[in-house]
Amino acid sequence: MIEIKTADEIELMRRAGRITAAALAAVRDAAAVGVRLDALDEVAADVIADAGAEALFLGYQPGAAPTPYPGVTCISVNDAVVHGIPGRYRLAAGDLVSVDCGARYRGWSGDAALSFIVGEHPDPRVTRSDEALIATTRAALDAGIAAARPGARLGDVAHAIGRVARAAGYGLMANHGGHGIGREMHEAPHVPNEGRPGRGLVLRPGLVLALEPMLIAGGTDAYVEDPDGWTLRTADGSRAAHIEHTVAVTEHGPEVLTQLARTRAMR
Repeated sequence: MIEIKTADEIELMRRAGRITAAALAAVRDAAAVGVRLDALDEVAADVIADAGAEALFLGYQPGAAPTPYPGVTCISVNDAVVHGIPGRYRLAAGDLVSVDCGARYRGWSGDAALSFIVGEHPDPRVTRSDEALIATTRAALDAGIAAARPGARLGDVAHAIGRVARAAGYGLMANHGGHGIGREMHEAPHVPNEGRPGRGLVLRPGLVLALEPMLIAGGTDAYVEDPDGWTLRTADGSRAAHIEHTVAVTEHGPEVLTQLARTRAMR
């Protein structure tokens, strides 16, 4: 069932979103060559706890998962697209890092992700390629957000995201996309990252969506799963980027809820 949120409920989601944004900003600030992923996970955990919220990901176990998720964040490095478990790996110069994080505040959820580069890769061509990948992922998300207006259709959002990614020659992770969000992290509807305009659900004020393009540098859509049952990697070994925002459809257009303040969006 698709749930339309009230203004009071969206305000609580806005609070959850700002906490999520603060956790992501803290992780990005702490990320440096030699820092372990589990240390970054602790940074996010502290921000969420200090804000009086709950970690949305910790203990989450969808039907296909072999075990409950063990982290507060998903940290995916280089060819890992999403769901990377933050373990003992130490960041190296030039790593492309995607961090996904969520918080629940007074029963309502926020979910966001960002991608960034740690230091400089020994080969500057790799850094330039990663910068272009991240910029296009951000542009695809921005296009999807702009399309999330009342009266538009879900296919308009999907088409806007996919058009940007495909025009740049990137792949889109198969069978993955955004989702509704509210009391639970994953709610109806599913939001594809590619689709036909003018098709699908009509967007109404009060609908809240997590939009999250996942772009693959090699141009393929295929991925493989690690033995841990969570981490998903590009099948061709190329790098990937993942950027996400929680977005409310309002009478005046889309509002990004996962930002530190109304004038400073997490990118």
